[in-house]
Amino acid sequence: MAQTKTIAIAGAGSIGGYVGGLLSLGGHEVRMLARPAMVARVAAGLHLSSHEGLDATVLPGQLQVSEDSAILRGADIILVTVKSGGTADMAELIAAEAPQGAVVISLQNGVGNADILREGLPGRDVRAGMVPFNVLQTEDGRLHRGTSGDIMIEAGSGGIGGALSVPYLPVHESADMGSVLWGKLLLNLNNALNALSGLTLYEQLSDRDWRRLVAGQMDEALRVLAAAGITPAKATPLPPKMVPMILRLPTPVFRIVSGRMLKIDRMARSSMWEDLSRGRPTEIGVLQGAVEDLATQHGLTVPLISRVAELIRAAEAKRAGSPGLSPDDVRG
Repeated sequence: MAQTKTIAIAGAGSIGGYVGGLLSLGGHEVRMLARPAMVARVAAGLHLSSHEGLDATVLPGQLQVSEDSAILRGADIILVTVKSGGTADMAELIAAEAPQGAVVISLQNGVGNADILREGLPGRDVRAGMVPFNVLQTEDGRLHRGTSGDIMIEAGSGGIGGALSVPYLPVHESADMGSVLWGKLLLNLNNALNALSGLTLYEQLSDRDWRRLVAGQMDEALRVLAAAGITPAKATPLPPKMVPMILRLPTPVFRIVSGRMLKIDRMARSSMWEDLSRGRPTEIGVLQGAVEDLATQHGLTVPLISRVAELIRAAEAKRAGSPGLSPDDVRG
């Protein structure tokens, strides 16, 4: 680590808590703006684990956490990890509390959150970012990372990527974050299917019928991106256009090929499944919804993506957790 930084996590939930905990263990001064549940979790000792074998605890008092936005004062770097629906409100808090010179980085799902932050924070250094892995809060109190991948942030001055890189948390910089974010969104189209299934990611992706639905959504999204002149970056070692073909392979072959692309442990689930289970609004509007909006702009339809979005919104309204649907239920 080149230099110790004061880092604020703006909206520390599962991702923010995990990333902030690792940054604290890596030697940075970390401050978290969080809800009461995370404040209590940190006060008791923040237990972090991962599919890579990480098992560590951030001791009580090792990092600061508060519900008061004043905790953003004095930060060198602000990592925004609030859900997409709270981005504009978080921009207002940052504008009111954080130093003008703080670098603000969106580590959120979707493709438009950095733009929302820039609109609310004119003249500030605001950068897009991408977190490829998922983190869930386990029943025994851990924040557990269940999938692989390294964080990407928008390139800029100050060597921020290097400063943020600590053990178990490599951070890289990219000059083309738009492509990176669309590449990640293609994979994130599975979040909703995982939430609808009620299965773990491992169970769901071991079922060829579920994988065909993932592939169908990706095919629709790739057609829309092509019409819009957008080339998504690789979010796996394979080009995005090849991923639907891999998903449709027979399961024994898929397991061999996918094992080289993405590491998933057997307890991992999507963040959208967690949202449904906790009765919270999901981010369907910035995932499937973003593709629907782009399709409309170009006179296209995405029937499978729209069907999945409709089912998630119905599950949100019922507030009863995952509906436990089958692939046939999703097809309708």
